[in-house]
Amino acid sequence: MKPISIIVAIADNLAIGKDNQLLWHIPADLKRFKALTTGHTIVMGKRTFYSLPLRPLPNRRSIVITDVPGEQIPGCDMAYSIEEAVALMDDDKENFIIGGGMVYRQFMPLADKLYLTFVHKDFDADTFYPAIDFKEWTEIQREDISDDGNLGFDYSYFTCERRK
Repeated sequence: MKPISIIVAIADNLAIGKDNQLLWHIPADLKRFKALTTGHTIVMGKRTFYSLPLRPLPNRRSIVITDVPGEQIPGCDMAYSIEEAVALMDDDKENFIIGGGMVYRQFMPLADKLYLTFVHKDFDADTFYPAIDFKEWTEIQREDISDDGNLGFDYSYFTCERRK
């Protein structure tokens, strides 16, 4: 099995995005994302790729999943199915699934590890994360963050591993 991890920030109402944009700007969470994913393969859908501020993200190998046969994006490895994306992943290093909603949904059964940022607020959204059955996961790390600047909400980092 290839090491597959999901990294995502989720609101209390499971919201993750609207109009192909993130719902919040948490500088510390973006730094955490960069620290965890740098030097690794990141896997995403095409809309997520085009929502990135820098494309492709530096110091990471990008696999972009598209349903357009033969489509190419410079600087990225292309996959035309979830199975093809898995085949392209690293065998011996963590691979990070970074979105969007449909990609997260399809990779949830394959993931070994979750890096979750829970944003403790409800947001208006058009993209949601699938419900997580925490009976399938063991929490291995948690950090609660409150009073982070002028965000207007608290958040928590959770790292979970799938129960064997």
